[in-house]
Amino acid sequence: MRTLITATVSGILFGAGLALSGMMNPAKVIGFLDLFGDWDPSLAFVMAGAMIVAMIGYRIGRHRSQPAFDSTFHLPTRTAIDRPLILGAVLFGLGWGIAGLCPGPAIAALVTGSTDILIFTAAMILGIVGFRVIGPH
Repeated sequence: MRTLITATVSGILFGAGLALSGMMNPAKVIGFLDLFGDWDPSLAFVMAGAMIVAMIGYRIGRHRSQPAFDSTFHLPTRTAIDRPLILGAVLFGLGWGIAGLCPGPAIAALVTGSTDILIFTAAMILGIVGFRVIGPH
């Protein structure tokens, strides 16, 4: 139960941070990527803030034998930079640059009821399910 509560509070904080910073607005992301036009550096500040929080969390976590609300840490086991990782990163970046959204902000922005957000999120879910069905097993 503590894990569910922690996940819920974390999700609410994440969504609130995205809303407060304006990152649920695809135009902010597109503006950040428009280096030679009307460039908007605000996404860089949001990323820097997230990195600082993550660094603090990792530093605290390194000195613990187990997490506060789970029995073990769940860290990635794969470390190889291989073709699927690179292809996935390129596809993610292209989608992010075209739509101005990635999964976190898209899910948080569902509360706006925007048709564009609903279509994006439906397409994202269809892509995830499609990969699980036809992707490598």
